[in-house]
Amino acid sequence: MPIIMGTAGHIDHGKTTLIKALSGIDCDRLKDEKKRGITIELGFAFLDLPDGQRIGIIDVPGHEKFVKNMVAGAAGIDFVLLTVAADEGIMPQTKEHLEICSLLGITEGLVALTKMDTVDPELLELAQEEVQGYLSASFLSQAPIIPVSAHTGQGIPELTKALQELSAKSRENTSSEIFRLPIDRVFTMRGHGTVITGTLIDGRISVGENIAVYPRERKTKVRGLQVHGQTVETAHAGQRTAMNVAGLEVENLQRGECLAKPGTLFPSTLWDVEISLLSTAPKPLKHRREIHFHHGTQETLARVYLLDRDQLEPGETCLAQVRFPEPMAGIFGDRYVIRAFSPLRTIAGGMILSPMGIKVRRRSQDLDSLQALRTADHVQRVLTHLHRAGKTGLTGPELHVLTAMPEKHLDRTLQDLASKQQIFLFDREEQRYVSRQIIEDLTGDLLEHVRTFHRTNPMKAGISRGMLSTGWGRGLSFKLLHFVIERCLKKKGLVTEKEVLRLPEHSISLASDQSQLKKELLRTYDQAAMQPPNFNTVLETLNVSKKEALGVIDLLIGEGKLVKINDSLYFSTQAVDQVRDLILEHFAAHVELSPTDFKELTGLSRKYSIPLLEYLDKQKITMRVGDVRKLRKGQ
Repeated sequence: MPIIMGTAGHIDHGKTTLIKALSGIDCDRLKDEKKRGITIELGFAFLDLPDGQRIGIIDVPGHEKFVKNMVAGAAGIDFVLLTVAADEGIMPQTKEHLEICSLLGITEGLVALTKMDTVDPELLELAQEEVQGYLSASFLSQAPIIPVSAHTGQGIPELTKALQELSAKSRENTSSEIFRLPIDRVFTMRGHGTVITGTLIDGRISVGENIAVYPRERKTKVRGLQVHGQTVETAHAGQRTAMNVAGLEVENLQRGECLAKPGTLFPSTLWDVEISLLSTAPKPLKHRREIHFHHGTQETLARVYLLDRDQLEPGETCLAQVRFPEPMAGIFGDRYVIRAFSPLRTIAGGMILSPMGIKVRRRSQDLDSLQALRTADHVQRVLTHLHRAGKTGLTGPELHVLTAMPEKHLDRTLQDLASKQQIFLFDREEQRYVSRQIIEDLTGDLLEHVRTFHRTNPMKAGISRGMLSTGWGRGLSFKLLHFVIERCLKKKGLVTEKEVLRLPEHSISLASDQSQLKKELLRTYDQAAMQPPNFNTVLETLNVSKKEALGVIDLLIGEGKLVKINDSLYFSTQAVDQVRDLILEHFAAHVELSPTDFKELTGLSRKYSIPLLEYLDKQKITMRVGDVRKLRKGQ
């Protein structure tokens, strides 16, 4: 796996000169850098080690005014080469750069004690002791300290050997396999158009592939790739990459944006984070404080919301949420750095727990699941995220970002959890999952809702799916509602008859007067055959109220014994079947049916014929064409 080394150290401590001595490449490319003799922008080089490994090099500026550029460069490195001038020792930017590297999660590196030719052996030994003492409490406490001189070449072979050993150690890094390239430079090259450069921090990309510029998700295509000045077909994680893209102008791109494949990142204005305030921070970090937030090559204003306290003391760590003015794209485990406004310096940093934050109530049990993300293994992290997502659930690509697991590992984990019914795939098209607890809660709520419906509607056979979707299930996605219903049916918690759902034990129970009314209504409509009385007339004849009669009417319709033509006209099912048979017989010999034809067939007056014809149209048996009806296909 390709390795990226970054430099760090105070201004004028010889970072750029040392890189040139190692690689032969001058990283100061700007006229102003040549004129002033200081590094302003990020510089890039590569070094071919004796064992054949090529490491990329990011040279960062040391001046305090350009610390944000240093952070942008340090975001993609595997280990750091800290330079300390033997004639000056530890200086302010030495300290801040080291703090930034620590906050970004860099755990490996070595120290070059530069300008050894400018001091006598005794001072060189004192400088080594000072550096060793200062680094004793840092991640470089065991790092080799190698005196070098870029001018005389002293120590360069020893430094090269140490770089080779450290590079071999760093090749064991794991990857989420999500292609990401944070943009650090954009320019136009004659004959090529727009060129983007950056450190490919994860995944791989090939010529011809479609990509997107996040967070705005503008689509483009890879026209060409270069790695360390050589044209390649594919670039891999850890490589300094120049990419020629199609259809995007330089003015529409900027440092801080990130290239990724479409649909693989999910920008959000709210991130859940673990935050650590440096022990050297001049004062506590207060709840809701505005800060400079650095992630990848991006710098933006943000506001920190502490979740379990009102202020974070120097040297402490806690859970927090960060809110941005515009969406930001990241993945679990990404590191970030926070700089204060006044004085302008690095004060804090940490790790992203979720780049798709969910609003959390301060000092509440909501913190438990967020806390679990800090220490959970991969499986528990998947379960925790699904628990937090609730009824919305999460897709495979979203879980990829939220766990940073290699894709094949994530797929196996999801399949295993689904086979154990710890999670459920309720939407196969979107590959969207929910937790077992959500399904169990929804199942219990649904069964209780149906039970309540039976209690309040004893004369109804059950509740329709349509009523559930517009009532109880109004806040659910259609596919989740369908999944819960089908699971209840499969487990015999519900039964269905003609799209009506009911509990297995439910049966319609009628009072004696209702049973009598049912018999009288059915006898009335059966005897009336194809010329039933108006509904109001039926009510008067039987001396019942509309409310009393409608409940029994609905029951007869549900049992398939009555058919509702309109609000005032009902037919016995037998009569409607007779009408249907008559018109089908007519269409066997004729192409169309006029109102006159219908009257001759049935002997019915306009009072009945028009409502019946309209009913037949609604049932898609016939269709009206002008003044006549035609038989619909399939009848």
